[in-house]
Amino acid sequence: MTQQDDTKAKAGAIIVPVTLFEQNCTILWCETTKKAVVFDPGGDVPRIREAIAKTGVTVEKIWLTHGHIDHVGGAAELREALGVPIEGPHLADKFLLDNVVESGARFGMTGVRNFTPDRWLEEGDRVEIGEIGFDILHCPGHSPGSVAYFNAAMRFAHVGDVLFNGSVGRTDLPGGSHATLISSIKDKLLPLGDDVGFICGHGAGSTFGQERRTNPFLTGEM
Repeated sequence: MTQQDDTKAKAGAIIVPVTLFEQNCTILWCETTKKAVVFDPGGDVPRIREAIAKTGVTVEKIWLTHGHIDHVGGAAELREALGVPIEGPHLADKFLLDNVVESGARFGMTGVRNFTPDRWLEEGDRVEIGEIGFDILHCPGHSPGSVAYFNAAMRFAHVGDVLFNGSVGRTDLPGGSHATLISSIKDKLLPLGDDVGFICGHGAGSTFGQERRTNPFLTGEM
């Protein structure tokens, strides 16, 4: 893969809340090429496709932050509908993607499918859409295979359920570890810089600086 010079690239994005979990399915695109990626299509695929059509972009990839049902429930369906590859998460979440149907049944989610991504992602990998590239950070804790996507030029990251505005990802699910999660945040995300803004898997985004200063899970208050 040829690494793009994305220092001048600009991105656009919209968030489409999906399923009963109100998960932030994010459509992100390169403004220059109008090529787009869908982050975490957790379900409600018709709603996602409608948003894509209204935006007028061309989706070329699906990127996953981790394997929980609310983030991957519509991935196989959307891949088939659009004919695009799925990239991510880390291989450590394979056990979750092998059990999407079972997980969906617990929440009354029908039509979901087990699947294998076209590419597993690892620490240090790079993914690209149009003229925009993202570096991959493996951030286990919420799930063993959680990854974050970081663009240094735009000072932007998509962190899935690793970190939230005022909170952190839950760690009481299979493969979760609170100590590991906090280490991932403090060792991988916060050093990227206080000015980095992020989209997360649920709720409003924030900046790493805001969370470093005020998030009770990071300041020791929780």
